[in-house]
Amino acid sequence: MHHQHDKALQRVLGAGAGVVLASGPLAACAADETVRPASGNRAAVVAASAAATAPARAGGRVYVTNQLDNTLSVIDARTNKVTATVQAGTAPEGVAVGPSDGHVYVADNGSGRVSVLSTANNKITYTVPVGKDPTGIALAPDGRHLYVADSGSNEVSVIDTRAGRVTATIPVGVSPVDLAVSPDDTTVYVANQGSANLSVIDTRTDRTIRTLPAGRYPVAVAVTPDGGSVYVANEVNASVSVISPATGEITATIPTGAGPFDVALAPDGRSAYAAVLGQGTLSQISARTHHVSRTVSVGPPGADPFRIAVTHGAIYVANQGAGTVTVIDPGSLKVTATVDVGNSPYGIATV
Repeated sequence: MHHQHDKALQRVLGAGAGVVLASGPLAACAADETVRPASGNRAAVVAASAAATAPARAGGRVYVTNQLDNTLSVIDARTNKVTATVQAGTAPEGVAVGPSDGHVYVADNGSGRVSVLSTANNKITYTVPVGKDPTGIALAPDGRHLYVADSGSNEVSVIDTRAGRVTATIPVGVSPVDLAVSPDDTTVYVANQGSANLSVIDTRTDRTIRTLPAGRYPVAVAVTPDGGSVYVANEVNASVSVISPATGEITATIPTGAGPFDVALAPDGRSAYAAVLGQGTLSQISARTHHVSRTVSVGPPGADPFRIAVTHGAIYVANQGAGTVTVIDPGSLKVTATVDVGNSPYGIATV
């Protein structure tokens, strides 16, 4: 087990006993400490998230948060080489990037902030204080808002990316760790690992409007490109749930093997991919049959695949135990490269 995984298990075990255990440094900062972005850095952006990033084509970049190094690795997707290592905040986890925005958004779990980096010079341009222990983040399709899962304070912070400040704080379930925005930008789905459910947020009102069922310890969530299904990785149940937003019911439960820790959709929506922590594998799931169709090892025992980013030409898996990113061809589902990054890679996003 590694740093974040130990913390998360402590939180969910505490929640099961009616107590939410604290985890990580208590470093949330006051809102008046926000460093504002320069006006020239406020262009509109396109959707991306830590759990299921927007499709990218060859020639792009891959961004990986290294939790124990407090850094962000930048990988050239053409050469599969690290081209820069950027200093981030304390214990960076979720990461999101807008393809035309020029910014990378990083959830600094240990310092209670979101750091915003410029892709032009790989430097932090401003930071935004949020809630306690921010973990997962996701951009709205129009890029105007960034949603942050504050796992230690049981809420979601909404950041106006143009103003560079929090505009809403939304109570959700226990220990939210991941979230995904619907393609039509009307809904945010939040995976609450401690309460074993999903909170559904209406983006027009910034309120939680309902709760959907999930398995035990839901740690990742993704939405199909048509918005018709929601996939949830349930770590303790060793499964991926498929939920219908229309009915609010689980329509399929897919066994994955021990410890699925992330789920992401292919750009065409025909496949889902699960990072199976306990087995050190990536599983491909057919969206039509809801069965695992193929599986590939991401590395030696203890690699600990944590998070996935899927593009048209490659699947990237951040392996926390191995300190690597595995690059997989989606056609053959074979490993094409292994890239050394920092200590305890967690989040991953592409542009």
